[in-house]
Amino acid sequence: MSRKLLLFLIIFFGVFKISGQVKKEKVALGVNYGFGSEFNNRNYTFTNQFYKIELYYRVKETRHFQFEILIQPEVNFGRHQLLNFYFVKPEEPDYLEKREEYTKLKEVYEYVLNLGFLVRKPIGKVFSVYALGSIGPLITDRDTERLSAGFAFADVFALGFSVQAEQLRFDIRSGIRHVSNAGLNSENAGFNTRNIEFGISYCL
Repeated sequence: MSRKLLLFLIIFFGVFKISGQVKKEKVALGVNYGFGSEFNNRNYTFTNQFYKIELYYRVKETRHFQFEILIQPEVNFGRHQLLNFYFVKPEEPDYLEKREEYTKLKEVYEYVLNLGFLVRKPIGKVFSVYALGSIGPLITDRDTERLSAGFAFADVFALGFSVQAEQLRFDIRSGIRHVSNAGLNSENAGFNTRNIEFGISYCL
C-alpha cells in the first residue's frame, strides 16, 4: 500500500511540476500604469492616466516570434475641456447652455475591457520588442461635446520593449488610443490620445 501511495505521489508531483512549467511558459499576470494627452489641436484638451490589469497567454511560438493574446481590464481617469466653443453648433438644442457647460474643465471616467493581440520578437534571452493591438468596450460616465456618456469602444495600437528577470518582466510601451461609440449615441467625434505605459508582469 505504501509503495502505491509513494508511486502516486511521485506521479502526481511530477505531473504538477510539468504543468507548472508549461503554465509558466505561457501565462503571465501583470499591472500597468500609463498617462497621455490629446494630439495637439485647437478644439479641446484631454489628459488621462490609467491603470490596467493584464493577463497574457502565449498561443504560438516560432523560431523568431511569439504570439500572445491578452485581456486588460482598465480604469481611465481623464480631464477634458472644450476650447473652441464654436464646435457646438447653433442648430443644436440649448447650444448656449451646452457651450457654457462644455467649456468648463471636467473629470471623465472610463471603465474598459480591452481584448488584444501581441506579436513579440525576442532579442536574446532577456530583451524583447513587440507590437500590440487591442479593442474593447467601455462605459464613460459623462457627456461631452465629443462623446456621449454610456457605451463606447477603445482602440489601441502600441509598440513596446520588455526586460525579463527570472519570472518578472518589465515593460515600457508607447501607443495611440482612439475612443468613439460607432454612432450608437448622438455625440461621436471621440478622443484621440498618445500614451506612455509602464508595467510589470509575473510568469505564473
